[in-house]
Amino acid sequence: MQNRLKNKNTNNPDVWKAVGHLQKAIAAGGVDPKLLALVHLRASQINSCSACVYASVAGGGKKAGDTDERLHNVAAWRAAPFYTDAERAALALAEAATRLQDGAEGVTDEIWEEVNAHFTEERIGAINLEIALTNFFNRINRTIKEPAGQTWG
Repeated sequence: MQNRLKNKNTNNPDVWKAVGHLQKAIAAGGVDPKLLALVHLRASQINSCSACVYASVAGGGKKAGDTDERLHNVAAWRAAPFYTDAERAALALAEAATRLQDGAEGVTDEIWEEVNAHFTEERIGAINLEIALTNFFNRINRTIKEPAGQTWG
C-alpha cells in the first residue's frame, strides 16, 4: 500500500497542536497505558486500519509492557481468558462506540453501567476520548492509505 500524501507534515500545525492537547488530556485521565493501547487496538481492528493496529501493538501495548498473548488476542477478547473485567468493559465500550455506522445500536445502558462499575468519570472520559481519537486517526489513515509500520513524525 502506498500513502496518497507525499508529505503529511505540511498540514496545518494547529491540527497537530490540538491532537497533542487531546493526547495530553487522555494521559492525564489516569488510565493504565496498557488499557488505552488495547482500546486503540480493538477500534483499529474494527476499522481495518493497519497503521493503527501496528502502532497499537508496537508503539502502545509493547511499550507499556503488555504481552504478545494479550495483544494478539484482542480481536477475540470475549473468548480469551487474558483480560480483567475492567478491560472487558472498556473493550465493549470501544466496540460499541466504534460501530455506530449502519444503524448499529451503539453504547447500550448495559455497557455504560459496566464501564461505570469499573472506572471513575475521569477515567471514562479518557477512555472515551481515546476511542474517539482512534476513530479519527483510523479514518484519516484509511483515506490516505497510510501503510503499517510508518510513522506520523
